[in-house]
Amino acid sequence: MIAGLAAAWLWPWGPGQVQSVPVALTSRAVVASAYGGPEVLRLVDVDPGDPGPGNVLVEVRAAGVNPTDWKGYAGLYGTNPANLPMRLGYEVSGVVSAVGPSVRWLSPGDEIIAWRVSGGYADRIVVSEQVTVRRPTNLDWPAAAGLLLAGATAVHTLSATGTRDGDVVLVHGGSGGVGRMVVQLAVLRGAQVIATASPRHHDDLRDLGATPVAYGDGLLERVHEAARHTGAVTVAIDAVGTDEALDASVAVVADRSRVATIAGFGRAGELGIKALGGGPGADPGTAVREAARAQLAELASDGTLDVRVARTYPLADVAEAHRDGIAGRSAGKLVLVP
Repeated sequence: MIAGLAAAWLWPWGPGQVQSVPVALTSRAVVASAYGGPEVLRLVDVDPGDPGPGNVLVEVRAAGVNPTDWKGYAGLYGTNPANLPMRLGYEVSGVVSAVGPSVRWLSPGDEIIAWRVSGGYADRIVVSEQVTVRRPTNLDWPAAAGLLLAGATAVHTLSATGTRDGDVVLVHGGSGGVGRMVVQLAVLRGAQVIATASPRHHDDLRDLGATPVAYGDGLLERVHEAARHTGAVTVAIDAVGTDEALDASVAVVADRSRVATIAGFGRAGELGIKALGGGPGADPGTAVREAARAQLAELASDGTLDVRVARTYPLADVAEAHRDGIAGRSAGKLVLVP
C-alpha cells in the first residue's frame, strides 16, 4: 500500500536510445528582477542550452505554481543580490525534444513530468533524466504539472508523523494543493481524516473521504465535535501556517512528535513540533520526497490520486497567478501554460 512510498523506486520503462542532439533555441522564461512582490516578475528571453550528459531538453507544456516560488523572491530565504535575476518554477510537464549523452531511459517525443527542476516557468528547460517520470496518460498537462511537488510534500508529512491505519488525522488547509494530497494519501493508508477548509469546499473533501470543518473562530470546538464521530485526533498536519491551525493542532494531539507543519516555521521550535520542507530549520525530507515520484505517478495513472487544477494562466500572467496564490483564493493547483 502507501507505506512503501519511502522505499527506493524503480523506473517503470526500458532503456531508450542514447542520443545527443545539439540545439540552438531561445526560450521565454519568468525571472524575479528584484526582491519584493509579484510586481518584480518579468518575462525574458533566455537560451535554454544544450542537454549535457544525463540531461534532456523539455518543451514545457505546463508548470506548477507553488508557494515556495514566491517565498524565494519575497526574501524569506534570504536577499542575496547575487541570486538575481532569479529563475522560478520547480515542477513541469512536457515533451522531450532532445537528449544528451548517457541518457538511458528517455528519447525525443517522450511525455514526462519533472521535479525538482530549476527555472520551470519557461517554454523550454534542460533537466536531469533522473528527476523525470512518464506522464500518466489520463492526466492532462496542467494536472501532470501539479502532481509531484504537492504529492511528495504530502508523502513527507505522512512519513514524518508516522501516519498509519487507525490514525485520526487533522489536516489544516485540506482544499489546497498539498492539503488535498494529504487527505487522499492518509485515507489510502487507512486513517480517518478531519480537514479544515472554507465551507464551499466541504463537498469535495467529503468526496475524498474526509470529515470537513470550517476554519475561523470556534475551530477547536468544531474539531472536538468532529472527533466525537472519528475518535481522538492522533496526528495533525498543517499546510497553512496560521496561529489558529498550530494552536488547534497541539491542543488536540497529545504526542507533539506527530504534529507537523510545512508553513509555520516560526513557531515550530517553540511548540516542539516538526517543521518540514524548505523553511529555516526545517527537515527537507529529500530522500523520502524523491522516492515518492514513481509511486505518485502510478497512483495518479489509474485515478486513485486526484489532482485538481483550480486555474491555468499564460506565462505572461504569472504575476496574477502569484497574487491569486498568495491570497489563497483557489482550491487546488495553479498552473502556468506556456
